[in-house]
Amino acid sequence: MISVRRTLRRAGGRVQINMGPLVDMVFLLLIFFVVTTSFVKEAGIDVQRSTAATAEVKERGNILIGVTSDGRVYWEGKRIDVRSVRAHVERALAEDPESGIVVVADRKSFTGAVVEVMDQCRLAGAVDVSLAARRPQSGS
Repeated sequence: MISVRRTLRRAGGRVQINMGPLVDMVFLLLIFFVVTTSFVKEAGIDVQRSTAATAEVKERGNILIGVTSDGRVYWEGKRIDVRSVRAHVERALAEDPESGIVVVADRKSFTGAVVEVMDQCRLAGAVDVSLAARRPQSGS
């Protein structure tokens, strides 16, 4: 059995706490929480989505592209040209090939602009391209 008195006498009465394992444990917890946290990405613009009775919720993390009522295109809150959508989508799909593309278009946006954005996404190699909508309010 270990004698505490004998150990204290040998050490000169000084007890030291080793902080190394504590620091290691804090870093491990930090890494765990960062890795398991899911980050929500927004299109970066405020749009009024159209309603659709068949709208369904997608569980998978998606790439969001916003289209305003006047046809401007936004990627992660920054305005981009329609011609650069393909390059942005290709880059995003290279990071996560399983991602789906969701075009968040304003209900008053031009159909031509939305179709052009969706076409650029398909040309970039996206298989799952969707149009964002919201479910109608029940009881209205």
